[in-house]
Amino acid sequence: MEQKGTFYYVVVYDAKIKRVTKILKTLRKYLHWVQNSVFEGTLSTRQFEQLKQELRQIIDMQNDSIIIYRMREQWMERQVLGIEKGNTFWII
Repeated sequence: MEQKGTFYYVVVYDAKIKRVTKILKTLRKYLHWVQNSVFEGTLSTRQFEQLKQELRQIIDMQNDSIIIYRMREQWMERQVLGIEKGNTFWII
């Protein structure tokens, strides 16, 4: 049985070039871009199910890959070595 509530997600993807833009736009509707092909953020169970449904309509199950990590809480500590590509500091 699927657990209800809010979870913290990290989503990484690898897809053929022609679908990358659609995947990127879909993930940006729900999560924060962190760096190339990596997104993270908090979603309700309902939002997560909507996101998965939208992604299933975009990807080619034989050639593309999306990996989703789900956690109860956001990371206690997050470290970045080098540049931070998806800095959300400037979002208004």
